[in-house]
Amino acid sequence: MDTSVSVVLSQLLESFSINCILFFVTLAFALPLGLVISFGSRSRFKLLSVPIQTFVWIIRGTPLMLQIIVIYFGPGLLDLGTPWPSGGVGRITAACVAFVINYACYFSEIFRGGIQSVPRGQYEAGQVLGMTKPQIFFRVTLLQVVKRVLPPMGNEFMTLIKDTSLANVISCKEIIMMSKEFTPQGLIWPLFSTALFFLAFVGILTLLFNWVEKKMDYFRV
Repeated sequence: MDTSVSVVLSQLLESFSINCILFFVTLAFALPLGLVISFGSRSRFKLLSVPIQTFVWIIRGTPLMLQIIVIYFGPGLLDLGTPWPSGGVGRITAACVAFVINYACYFSEIFRGGIQSVPRGQYEAGQVLGMTKPQIFFRVTLLQVVKRVLPPMGNEFMTLIKDTSLANVISCKEIIMMSKEFTPQGLIWPLFSTALFFLAFVGILTLLFNWVEKKMDYFRV
């Protein structure tokens, strides 16, 4: 194995693309799913809200690493066949499913808290103006909710990019797993240098969220 600095860094960068795929796919599906789950958990229909609340409690109360293992190996252990494609694609797909389910449950609680924090008078004012419930939500409530949930969402986003390294439990060759392959050659610096990739990504997220929060300063909440 070529252990020159340029080759090692290029392989680390290529592996970090898997972390990025897990990050962006998770956000693309977990954010809307989390909003749907939050509506379900707030439903007055107990046959809907109680199972959803119980599911959210289970997901939030168990380790993400365990969930990844169960989702990837569970169907095969139950003799249901494997729903995942073979090879690395199957591992990444299973990891994405696990991350989406896990983070959707966390996002749902953030959304729920944000929605409940909007004063009741906002809904009543919309009703006085003759607006329907969907109109009140999308035109009155939603942007105020976004303003309220930005700080906790920012924390979850930063946690997510670091949690993507847990995918190596099912042999997804993300950046941490790739860096460990150089240790038998006596190279320890690739493992520690992975911190720079995560720090750079988190730094970009921090700047992005700071910019968005400043853009939404006109909401005094």
